[in-house]
Amino acid sequence: MSTEQNGAWLTQESYDRLKAELEHLEGPGRAEIAQRIEDARSEGDLKENGGYHAAKEDQGKAEARIRQLTQLLETAQVGEAPEDDGIVEPGMMVTATIAGDEEEFLLGSREIAGDMDLHVYSEKSPLGQAILGKTAGDKTSFEAPNGKTIEVEILKAVPFTG
Repeated sequence: MSTEQNGAWLTQESYDRLKAELEHLEGPGRAEIAQRIEDARSEGDLKENGGYHAAKEDQGKAEARIRQLTQLLETAQVGEAPEDDGIVEPGMMVTATIAGDEEEFLLGSREIAGDMDLHVYSEKSPLGQAILGKTAGDKTSFEAPNGKTIEVEILKAVPFTG
């Protein structure tokens, strides 16, 4: 898998789930918010109309999510989980010692994990870039945003099965 990709790596299941969310937001979701705004408008004075302002805020959030999903899905690299070869790459659950603490995390897009309670690091993050292509036993380091050098040792990398 190339590490020079522009888009995030997604499983087919993640892609399908996000596509369905986008279709809902663009269709029934937009219609529902538009109806809420219209209903609130009919109540009169908009300055002190909490329902109107809440609906407008929800509309803004929904439109931002539509833009985010559209961009993500247009540029995503969709594929099967990576091979179970122990090489750190997007789509792998990585166990590593980071600055002396053992951590387990998914390397890739937050969207792959969905509602699961997982730590996720992008392959484009300083940590992600430092560990790409590494295997168990490899040691590396990266510079944190605060300028400190963080030592990392890869303990294990296995495909994320979701």
